[in-house]
Amino acid sequence: MITGDGAYIKKINRSIILSKIVEHGMISRADLSKITGLNKATISIQVADLLSENLICETRLEHNVVGRRPIMLSINKDAGYVLGIDLDYNHIQYMVSDLGGNPVQHDSIELEIDSYEELVHLLIKQIKKYKNDYSKKHYGLVSVMIGIHGTVNKDESIYFVPSHQWQNKSLKTDLMKELDMDISIQNNANLSAYSERVYKHHESNHLLCLLFSSGIGSGIMIDGKLHKGFHGYAGEMGHMIISKDGEACRCGNRGCWELYSSEPSLLARLAMQLGVPKVTHDDIQSLLAKQDPTILQLMKQYIIDLSIGLNNIINIYNPETLVLTSELLKMYPNAIEEIKNNLNSAVSQYGELVISDFGNSSCALGACALAIQRFLEVPELILTLTEDTVLVK
Repeated sequence: MITGDGAYIKKINRSIILSKIVEHGMISRADLSKITGLNKATISIQVADLLSENLICETRLEHNVVGRRPIMLSINKDAGYVLGIDLDYNHIQYMVSDLGGNPVQHDSIELEIDSYEELVHLLIKQIKKYKNDYSKKHYGLVSVMIGIHGTVNKDESIYFVPSHQWQNKSLKTDLMKELDMDISIQNNANLSAYSERVYKHHESNHLLCLLFSSGIGSGIMIDGKLHKGFHGYAGEMGHMIISKDGEACRCGNRGCWELYSSEPSLLARLAMQLGVPKVTHDDIQSLLAKQDPTILQLMKQYIIDLSIGLNNIINIYNPETLVLTSELLKMYPNAIEEIKNNLNSAVSQYGELVISDFGNSSCALGACALAIQRFLEVPELILTLTEDTVLVK
């Protein structure tokens, strides 16, 4: 039983009401009372406060039934905006979302610098621009959430980013020296897992999301909550060793899983076998369409290596939902079926194995969602993308 003073109880009731308004999109006061179990007087007081704060709005529905038209409540989506940033090793994605979780702006720039100081300067400049662009809204740009492709401490400082060889960086502190606003730093895979839970797999409390785009990262949700481990580094599954005497990894070990199953590793192998300096995803799609024997053989081995890691992960976590975020697997016919055929351990059990619909947008999307949850101060968030939403492939 929850006990506490009146202000504490009022805060709890507010968060419950607000989360249900967001979840249902539009809902009446009467239905709010039924769903939450709160009496009509409590609903009326809380709704009045939220209306005065411009966080929700009222809409009177049109209908042909005799009687008063019902008044529906919904989140005031345009009252404020959040900025999600995916800071990858060779490009940066910026996504602006309204308070309803709908992306309204999506920009991507190539990252041609490697210096930490230059990057901080670039981020400050871009964030100031977005803040200015949305300054006329009631709350303006309320929060910035940045996804880092590396290990992030529980205090949101950066422990290590392999691609840039950054160690012990206080990006949040360095940004806030110049930016007077809420800023948060999270691991990119955690944000991707969060986006899958919030936007897609609403009922999945044990979800594991694996990303293969730059290395291999994983976000883990246990009992509906992000699992970060003791220091905050949980999920570094790309550095699970699958070949004892394998290739040398920049982490210091040999035979790490990401050397065999990340997308960059396959692209590098293909380029070497074709005798060209570089290949792209478009090149692979073209080769697959032609049934080129080189790419078909490489993909066969790629699936085998990928499945070795998945078997280990499934044995450890027994996930309800296992989401693979990979443009390469999306374009490869029957990828999921071939992977499942390799998951033949008698003790490997999972509920569902799927390829993500969000692709390379998952991190920025999750960053926006987590920023919204924290701004609204709700216990959980359930969002739905509109049918016309366009995400980065």
